[in-house]
Amino acid sequence: MRQSILSEKEAEFLREEKETLADMQVALSNLALPSEALDKLKKAVLQLDELFLIVVAGEFNAGKSALLNALLGEKALLEGATPTTSRVTLVKWGEKAEEKIHDEGFAVYTYPLPILKELNIVDTPGTNAVIRQHERLTDEFVPRSDLVLFATSADRPMTESERQFLERILTWGKKVVFVLNKIDIFDDEKSLKEVQDFVIKHATNLLGDKVDLFSVSAKLAQRAVVESDSAEKAELRIASNMDALENYINATLDDSTQLKLKFNNPLGVAENLIVQAENANLAQNEVLKDDQDTVRALETTITAYERELKAELEPRLAEVENVLYRLENRGIDFFDTKLRLTNIQELMRGEKIRAEFEHDVMADMPQEIEDKVQHLIDWLVQKDLHEWQEIMGYLQRRQAENIEHLVGEAHIPQDSRRRELLDTVGKSAQSIVETYDLNQEASELAKSVEAAVAQTAMLEAGAVGLGALVAVAIASTALDITGTLAAGTMAILGLFVIPYKRKQAKEDFQEKMATLRGKLLTALSTQFGKESENAVARIKKGITPYTRYIHSESERVEETEKTLKDLRDSLSALRAQSEIALR
Repeated sequence: MRQSILSEKEAEFLREEKETLADMQVALSNLALPSEALDKLKKAVLQLDELFLIVVAGEFNAGKSALLNALLGEKALLEGATPTTSRVTLVKWGEKAEEKIHDEGFAVYTYPLPILKELNIVDTPGTNAVIRQHERLTDEFVPRSDLVLFATSADRPMTESERQFLERILTWGKKVVFVLNKIDIFDDEKSLKEVQDFVIKHATNLLGDKVDLFSVSAKLAQRAVVESDSAEKAELRIASNMDALENYINATLDDSTQLKLKFNNPLGVAENLIVQAENANLAQNEVLKDDQDTVRALETTITAYERELKAELEPRLAEVENVLYRLENRGIDFFDTKLRLTNIQELMRGEKIRAEFEHDVMADMPQEIEDKVQHLIDWLVQKDLHEWQEIMGYLQRRQAENIEHLVGEAHIPQDSRRRELLDTVGKSAQSIVETYDLNQEASELAKSVEAAVAQTAMLEAGAVGLGALVAVAIASTALDITGTLAAGTMAILGLFVIPYKRKQAKEDFQEKMATLRGKLLTALSTQFGKESENAVARIKKGITPYTRYIHSESERVEETEKTLKDLRDSLSALRAQSEIALR
């Protein structure tokens, strides 16, 4: 036989198809496809490695191995008078001659012959052994063979076991070619013709159709291979009658219609898989749309919440600042009213001045500060609870939709994971809402704020509240200023001293109030800002398992869509190449 059944263009296309389909196998195996579907593609691709398959059957003494060696043009297989093939043997290309026995009934034999890269051959034991033991032949190889060569020996044609074997292959619907081997034993044409007629008659009776019979001598064909004399070689080759059989095999295998089917079959399997993957991906994308809407709603809500906290915090802090500004204005009025020459006698009484300062200036400032900050705390706690209620509502609605979608439908692992996350995250949010203790949360937040203010003002936070802490800081300022005034007034009296002291007192008071106000507002702003960030972070952390999964799934679906588009493009390119290669 020639070294290649395929043309150069066909061989090049086969290499390209194998490489492309191998890449497709890897890409498709990473997608959520049924293993049975992937196995079909795997088998279809493997069939390209055995593009053509010939099964050789017949009685053990029919010379099957010798016939195969003659066809291959080399003594690749063992042959002899005793049965040399005790099991079904798949002959295929390999880098070296080697037999690997898979089990007692099957072996793979490799041989480094180029034609075996395209053509695989199944060598069988005698037909009686096949009938008794080797169902692999009938179940696996014959159904996908391109040709069945049925070899019968000229010295013992059409035995009973051969006849029984032929009856079995009627159900396969495969092309069976009869080979009458060992014709070199005949000395005259008449004897050969009688045996030929005998084989044709019985084969026709069995198959019910005209049969193709080739009478050959594998022995003479092998001698022609090793013969050095060209004339003798040609003579032996003609006498073997192998050319007719080889030409028939080549023509059968090289049929363009059949070859096109072989090349396109794996492409059809791959396309079917791509369609399955596309449909599955579209279905997942449809389900994901609702989840994506939920995630967008959750993230939009949280972003809006974050903006609201920042936007509303500043004016609420300004209310606290306004309390201090009003106190400062009362202090300035106090100094303008009290620090006068007409009030000398009263100024000399420091304790009385301080008491009046506390009554007129401090007034109800501690409680006012306390109330403003408490309102801030209540505002933040209420916002936090309301946000969790919003989150819980979104998740519960999505849970209900997801359950409704899954009822009565087969679902994939992604569906189970989505439902699991929705249940877990939804229950966590519900638990937080149901156990949310506004008073406890407000109390904890108040302690944090008081501690922060005390630390900033370099005071110790104890049992007193925030307003009391601020009052202590202001009172210490008042003590400094009123004490200094009283001492200075007693020491120096004059027309210019009192106005100067008044001016100095006002400036000192304004300066200290500005410092105190700055520290207090910084402490409150920092602490409430931190608490706001913590509130947002807790919510984000609570829903992250679900949102992260949906984002990941969305990316996977998008990437899968791109992968499938690339695979479809590759498939289209292969089909176009197939048309060119098989013209």
